[in-house]
Amino acid sequence: MGTPLDSREQQAEEVVDRLQEEYPDSTISLNYANRLELLIAVVLSAQCTDERVNEVTQELFEKYDTPDDYAAASEDQLAEDIYGITFHNNKGGYLKGIGEKIVAEHDGEVPDTMTDLTDLPGVGRKTANVVLQHGHDIVEGIVVDTHVQRISRRLGLAEEERPEAIEQELLDIFPESEWQQLTHLLIDHGRAVCGARTAECGDCVLADICPSEKGDSDVDLASGESW
Repeated sequence: MGTPLDSREQQAEEVVDRLQEEYPDSTISLNYANRLELLIAVVLSAQCTDERVNEVTQELFEKYDTPDDYAAASEDQLAEDIYGITFHNNKGGYLKGIGEKIVAEHDGEVPDTMTDLTDLPGVGRKTANVVLQHGHDIVEGIVVDTHVQRISRRLGLAEEERPEAIEQELLDIFPESEWQQLTHLLIDHGRAVCGARTAECGDCVLADICPSEKGDSDVDLASGESW
């Protein structure tokens, strides 16, 4: 088992320094060309891989160009067009509702506040943070997805289980200048090394400061997944 540094702030600084060196090109992996496409892609990515979302949106974005296009389509048609995405029926309804609300309340433009974004169907704080950061260049929080949730707890950076509570813990120990990049670094590390079911601790650049580090790379570390 690794030994964490004396304080969470020291631990946080060391984690970011090492992961930035390990993943120098870390960034969002969803494909999009504008704010609407970003919003749709992030909604679809809930409990679905970015790779699958990118496959589906390649054709979806050719067919649906504006909020009016989503608003005019039926939920059944939208669900069919995103078939292969997890919970495609529910998400088809979200896409129609998003189109209707943006047209009716935001003059056809993707809103730029946390309140207005989370008022859209299927949009929670995680999705809103992504859209604000990458669509509007506004950073007011940390995106806590399953990777961030899992790894921040394993590293001793967070103790809470709910994403909103974990976000607040991370906001308290990371400087604002690192909030956006932190998410991408932890996601890349989760995909490459620190998986949900198994963690390749022997190949981990954080092993010596990780309180959850194990000598056996096949050990089950799935506990704590609740997104």
